Amino acid sequence: MPPSTPVITRFAPSPTGFLHIGGARTALFNWLYARAKGGKFLLRIEDTDRSRSSPEATDAIFEGLRWLGLDWDGEAVSQFSRADRHAEVANELLASGNAYRCYSTQEEIAAFREAEKAATRPPLFRSPWRDADPADAPDLPFVVRLRAPREGETTITDVVQGEVTWKNDTLDDLILLRSDGTPTYMLAVVVDDHDMGVTHVIRGDDHLTNSARQTLIYKAMGWPVPVFAHIPLIHGPDGAKLSKRHGALGVEAYREMGYMAEAMRNYLARLGWSHGDDEFFTTAQAVEWFDLDKVGKSPARFDFKKLENLSGQHIRMASNEQLLKEIEEYFAAHNKPPLDETRRELLLQAMDGMKERAKTLPQLIDMGRFILEERPFETDAPAQKVLRNVSQGMLKDLTTRLQHATWTPSDIEASVREFAEENQTGLGKIAQPLRVALTGRTVSPSVFDMMSILGREESLARINDCANSLGTEV
Repeated sequence: MPPSTPVITRFAPSPTGFLHIGGARTALFNWLYARAKGGKFLLRIEDTDRSRSSPEATDAIFEGLRWLGLDWDGEAVSQFSRADRHAEVANELLASGNAYRCYSTQEEIAAFREAEKAATRPPLFRSPWRDADPADAPDLPFVVRLRAPREGETTITDVVQGEVTWKNDTLDDLILLRSDGTPTYMLAVVVDDHDMGVTHVIRGDDHLTNSARQTLIYKAMGWPVPVFAHIPLIHGPDGAKLSKRHGALGVEAYREMGYMAEAMRNYLARLGWSHGDDEFFTTAQAVEWFDLDKVGKSPARFDFKKLENLSGQHIRMASNEQLLKEIEEYFAAHNKPPLDETRRELLLQAMDGMKERAKTLPQLIDMGRFILEERPFETDAPAQKVLRNVSQGMLKDLTTRLQHATWTPSDIEASVREFAEENQTGLGKIAQPLRVALTGRTVSPSVFDMMSILGREESLARINDCANSLGTEV
C-alpha cells in the first residue's frame, strides 16, 4: 500500500447482543491506530442476519462505544442497507468468469461430503457446476460461488501473525449469493471494506482463515488487498477461553461496576499490546505510542485484579472536578437524584482524601457517604462491633471538649489526642468510634479531615446521635 495512503480502520460488530469486552478491545485497537496515524476510524453494523440482529443491540453498541470514548468518523454504515451493492459485485464476478452458478442441493452437498469422509479425504465440497456449460443450467434455485483457484497457494502478510500461507486446494468455492439472492458475510465484508476505503483490517485472530478466503475475492475483483492485523483473543486468568465467569461481560456491565472509561481504555490497550514495561498510561499517551508492531501473538489474559489496580490509579490521578463529574454521571445512570450544590462543594473539598483508597466509583461514593447521606447513620456490623466497648459518657465528654476546639484538621486532631492522653487510652481507641459516629462505617477518609469538612455543628450532632444510641454507659 502506498505510504501516502491515509489510514482508514473500521470496527464492524454484529448487533446480536451486547458489546462484549473482546469486541471493545478490537474497537479500541482500530481507534488507537487510526488516531495515532492521523487517519479515520469508521463504524459498520453487520446486520445482514435479520433473524438475530436487533435495534436494541445496535443501540447498545453505540452506547458502549460512546462511553468508552471511541468516537467514529462519519455516520455508522448498515451492511444490510448495502445488499444491492453486494449483489452487483457478485454479478460482476459472474460476468468476468470469476464466479459461477451452482445448482447443487443441500442433500447433494451432504452426500458428497460423506463420500469424501468415507474415502478419508477432507470433506471439501467440489461443485459439479463449476465447469458446466451454462447452456445446461436447469430452471432451479442456485447460489453464486466464487471460482477459487485450485492450484498454488494464497499468502497473506499479517502485521501481527507474520506471513501465513494456505494451499489453494484447501480453500473451497465459497458462496457469494444465497439462493434467495442475499449476500453472504464473506462477500459483504470485502465489498464494504473496499467501498469504505479501509486500508487496515484489525480484528481477532479467529478471522485469520477468513482473510485467506476474502483475499481471493479482492484478487478476483482486481482490488487492492488491505493490510491485515489479526490480534490475539482474550483468555481468562487460567488460560482458558474467556467466559462469563472470567469477565466476558458487556461493556455496560463494567460501567455498572463503576470503572472509569479512561481506566478501561488503559486496561484493554494492555491486553495484547505493550509499550515497554508501561502499565499505567493516559489515553493521549496510548495514541502517541500505539502501533501494530507492538501487538503480541499470544492470547491476552483478563485479570480483574489488574483492572482494579489500574482503575484505582486513574481515580487517584484524576482531577477532583473530573471525579465529581464521574460520580454525577454514575448517579444519573442509576436513576439517583442529582446532587445539590452543597453536597457538590463538600465532595470537591473531600475528594483528595476520598480518592486515595477507592478503586471504583462505588468505592469512591462509599467514601463520600458521610456527605451524601443524612444523619442519623445506620451502623454496619463492623461498626457496631467497634461501639461495643465505647461508653456514652466518653462521647459526651469528647463532644464538650470539641465544642471549644479551633476547627481545622490539625487542631481537631490535637484536641482528640489530648483527650485520649487524659483518659489514658490510645488515639485509635478514640478515632475509630469517631469514624463510626461520623459515617456509620469503619473505613472512611481521615476522621479529622471529615470533621473539618462537615463543620463543627454537623460533626458534633453526629457524635451526639451515636452517643444517644448507646444508651447507658458500658
